[in-house]
Amino acid sequence: MTYVIAYDIGTTGVKTCLFRIQEKIELISSAHEGYHLYMVKNGGAEQDEEEWWNAMCVTTRKLFEGNEVTPAEIAGISFCSQMQGLVLVDKDGMAVRKPMSYMDQRATREMKDGMGYGLKISGVNAVKLFRSLWISKAASTSVKDPVWKYKWVENNEPESFKRVYKWLDVKEYLTYRCTGRFVMTEDSAFATLLYDTRKGKEGFSKSLCRMNGVRMEHLPEITKSTDKIGGLTEKSATELGLVPGIPVFGGGGDASLIGIGAGCVKVGDTHIYSGTSGWVSTIVDKQKVDIFRMIAAIVGAQGGRYNYFAEMETAGKCLEWVKDHLALDEIGIYLEKKHVAQTQEATYVNLYDYLMETIKSIGPGAGGVIFTPWLHGNRCPFEDPNAAGIFFNITLDTGKTELIRAVLEGICYHLRWMLECQGKKIKTSSSIRFVGGGALSPITGQILADITGYKVEVVSNPQNVGSVGAAAVVGVGLGIIPDLETVKDYIPPMQCFEPDTKAKEIYDRNYEVFKRLYQTNKENFKALKKSVCQ
Repeated sequence: MTYVIAYDIGTTGVKTCLFRIQEKIELISSAHEGYHLYMVKNGGAEQDEEEWWNAMCVTTRKLFEGNEVTPAEIAGISFCSQMQGLVLVDKDGMAVRKPMSYMDQRATREMKDGMGYGLKISGVNAVKLFRSLWISKAASTSVKDPVWKYKWVENNEPESFKRVYKWLDVKEYLTYRCTGRFVMTEDSAFATLLYDTRKGKEGFSKSLCRMNGVRMEHLPEITKSTDKIGGLTEKSATELGLVPGIPVFGGGGDASLIGIGAGCVKVGDTHIYSGTSGWVSTIVDKQKVDIFRMIAAIVGAQGGRYNYFAEMETAGKCLEWVKDHLALDEIGIYLEKKHVAQTQEATYVNLYDYLMETIKSIGPGAGGVIFTPWLHGNRCPFEDPNAAGIFFNITLDTGKTELIRAVLEGICYHLRWMLECQGKKIKTSSSIRFVGGGALSPITGQILADITGYKVEVVSNPQNVGSVGAAAVVGVGLGIIPDLETVKDYIPPMQCFEPDTKAKEIYDRNYEVFKRLYQTNKENFKALKKSVCQ
């Protein structure tokens, strides 16, 4: 048997998992440590690279508490990480400024200067759009894309930009901390949207870099997800509590490895993820792009396979907002407050479990209330950083329980919208694998099945599938697992939800209203965003 460590680097924390690989990938222990997402003015979203590393060190040491596995038995480590961040480092690997999250949307002017002039299609320069699609099969059409963050730093922080040696993503910064090497896996390289995907041309494109004003010397060497990057350095091993020399493998972004951990590795397999963000992804064998609905087939961890990927910015983040602003008393009218998980008669592990249980009393459709889950703008099927959340159709009969259920349904409406958009270009699978923290609740699984009309399958420990994918990468890199496509045999569904036809009739009616809410409020979003920024 072989033991490996997988780090799942999320938006708000790291989940570090110890796995045993034998006939299956088995979770032995795990530890979580949070860190901050710093929201700054004008749409900025930043993180602290030292907080990432410190969280890794704390959780790695916690892994070995209470089990018989020792650090000396670890055969390899790897990462599953948030993507499209921007970590600019100097020659010593020190960040020249705080890393910019994928959620950062400050670079409005940079995108307009780069793509928003001349003859335009879907709001972007037609010549540059077609060149990007020809070379990369994708284009930097979102203000949140990394190239515009890079240009924002160049334009707004020139002193910091002068120190830049390499452009890294989140995972790549952490592999550097482990090994001392500046590299970037193929999926992360593609996520820069400067990557040449034409047959025999894989690598960063000189043409796209020149077009976007990116210095090629800032871009690192490209490796595969299953490649060994190097051995754990003595300094890093000491800080992590591990043994020097442990092989460190490239790993992958969350969009690449969550699908693998869900068991979706063959052409046509579809999975839905609901974590802080959310997405719908289907495996295809040819690159496709839908520029009108903002969907593209992105490079993943598997050679010759692509993830046809549609993303929403805030999914589980909406439930966190519910917890903080609807479920908890904020105005202090009670003499005493007790957490539902801390009372003597408590039957719920946490507040989220309690919230899910309470909305069972409200039928499908949330009493006619509809919620739009665009709390930080939106990407697909429309790109609009001004889009925001709405509670629509509140009456005197509406209470908090209806509002909470409406939030959950609104997330699922949007997931259905993206699923249907994918179906216009490709064939999705007849059953959907549902993963992420949102898949922990059977209530959510049933609502998703009822709203989409698809059979929904949930795997064991759905919140850890990114780590499972990273562990699989280590297994392939070590030669223990033949290839990534065989991972599907080790990940059977643990729960299945069939759609309820009566509930779907109600959801179908509300869904049609949901889709119209953006167009009818598009100008209102813009006007209010402008007034807030003034």
